[in-house]
Amino acid sequence: MIPKIKKILYATDLSPNSAYVFRYAVNSAIKHDADIIILHVFEPIPGINTGILNLYLDEVQRKKFFEERVSDTMELIKKRVTLFYEKELKDDSGGAGRVKSIEVCEGFAPEVILRKADELDCDVIVLGTHGKGIIANTFLGSTSKRVLRRTRKPVFIIPLPKGEVDITFHNL
Repeated sequence: MIPKIKKILYATDLSPNSAYVFRYAVNSAIKHDADIIILHVFEPIPGINTGILNLYLDEVQRKKFFEERVSDTMELIKKRVTLFYEKELKDDSGGAGRVKSIEVCEGFAPEVILRKADELDCDVIVLGTHGKGIIANTFLGSTSKRVLRRTRKPVFIIPLPKGEVDITFHNL
C-alpha cells in the first residue's frame, strides 16, 4: 500500500534561500493534499555567554528575552510565508493555507527536528542543506546528515543554491 502523506515537517534555518526549500514543501503539500508544520530551532546559547547573561539578567528577564526571541522569529516566519504566497501562489489557491502551525524551539537542531516530527505525527521531513567547505558537493550539512541517519521517516533534503534564487528572503 502506498503511504499517505498528510503532514509535512518543514525545518528551516531561516537562511535567505530557505524559500527555495519551502517551495518543495508546498509542492509536496499540494500534490498530497497535506498540511505543513514549519519548525525553526534556536541553538542553545554557548556556556560562557549563558554565564554572562546570568550575571546581568535574572530568571524573569531571561525568560522574557527568550519569549521575545521566539515571538520575533514567529513574526518573521509569518511574513516570509505571506510573501511566498503572494509571489508564488497568487494564481494557485490550492497552496495557500497549507501551513497549519509554526514551531520555534531551542535545542540541538537534529534532536529537536526528530522529536517534533514524532510528537506532531509528521509523515515526512523537508529540510535544506548548505554546501560548505572545500568538498561541498560530497557531504551533507551536519544537521541534515544527523537527521537522515537517525530517522525512520522519509526525508527530503534539498540542496540550497550558491547564489540568490528568484525568491529570497534577504529583505525580511
